[in-house]
Amino acid sequence: MITIGIRAAPKVITFAIYDTDEEAILNVEEIKIPAAFDTPSALKYVRSNLLDVLREYEVERAGVRITEGTATPNVERIQIEGVIQEAFASSELQSYYVGQIASMAKRLGIERERVKPLVNGEDDIGIENWKKMGKEEREAILCAIGAKNA
Repeated sequence: MITIGIRAAPKVITFAIYDTDEEAILNVEEIKIPAAFDTPSALKYVRSNLLDVLREYEVERAGVRITEGTATPNVERIQIEGVIQEAFASSELQSYYVGQIASMAKRLGIERERVKPLVNGEDDIGIENWKKMGKEEREAILCAIGAKNA
């Protein structure tokens, strides 16, 4: 089964494609939102590109890392996370989850306290070049791996 994990930021969406049968990462990439786009155009761009990715990889399940409830709200990121959820609902996905750290840990089958060290690159889960990746890439990968349990 092919899964996708997503970590949104105000100007870029990081996604990871994971093959659960092979236990292999197929791709980690970014969708960069052009600076010239106003908000409606940016959201349309995200939705369109994300749906293309879902079709291209024939993704069956998905997960998106959302803002923690205790974090200072970033309106742009929250809007993007909403559009990602709408794209998931409009796609052929079998299932998806939307989660914060606790939800990711549950789907990964690990203790909540282990997630932050994984995201920070202080711990790893046997993935090549884990420590060389950025936090957003690691979060997207963790979401993709956890999506098999969505």
